[in-house]
Amino acid sequence: MRVLLVEDDIKIAAFVIKGLSEAGYAVEHFINGSDGLIAASQDSYDAGIIDIMLPGIDGLTLIEELRSRNISLPVLILSARRSVDDRVKGFDAGGDDYLTKPFAFSELLARLQALIRRANHIVEPSNLNIHDLSLDIKTRKVDRGGQKITLQPREFSLLEYLMRNENRIVSKSMIMEHVWDYNFDPHANVVEARVCRLREKVDKDFETSLIHTIRGVGYVLKHDV
Repeated sequence: MRVLLVEDDIKIAAFVIKGLSEAGYAVEHFINGSDGLIAASQDSYDAGIIDIMLPGIDGLTLIEELRSRNISLPVLILSARRSVDDRVKGFDAGGDDYLTKPFAFSELLARLQALIRRANHIVEPSNLNIHDLSLDIKTRKVDRGGQKITLQPREFSLLEYLMRNENRIVSKSMIMEHVWDYNFDPHANVVEARVCRLREKVDKDFETSLIHTIRGVGYVLKHDV
């Protein structure tokens, strides 16, 4: 999942980026409202976290401009302003949720996940299951055939992405866009290395391989009967 963060407070931004990265999100950060608007207009994100007080253009203007361009990015507004009138202004501008500072990261994460679920009109499953492989999204536990598999946060995100795209080939660039927070570098072997490490944990000790390499195309997670 890719998140756009527009926040000029470096300490708050670092706090949010660290937490979201550990939760498996890819975060792109801008401190300027104008730069955030350009990014949201030119690239694809699953959700946005936008502060109100920003250099360039303020957060409310940014959101209003997105809506005027028919960009339906789900937006969580961050603000130190706590009054009912301020929250109403945020919703009137086109914000989808409003969180006041200071905040607990657990609440921000829960609100962000709820925004993404609503935007996609889906009921988020608590488990993903393929063959004897099970991934619990809420507890972030993975097991195969009853055997616990311990994954690093980025490995968990990679496996979740592959499982959500069961039987569908995903390219390296698709993986980079959804699991990492930078654009695909054709010379980088970070995807190959991480898939190899994930395969060691998920497939090595089992008779049936689930993660397959489609040479020259990408990867697919499937159970061949």
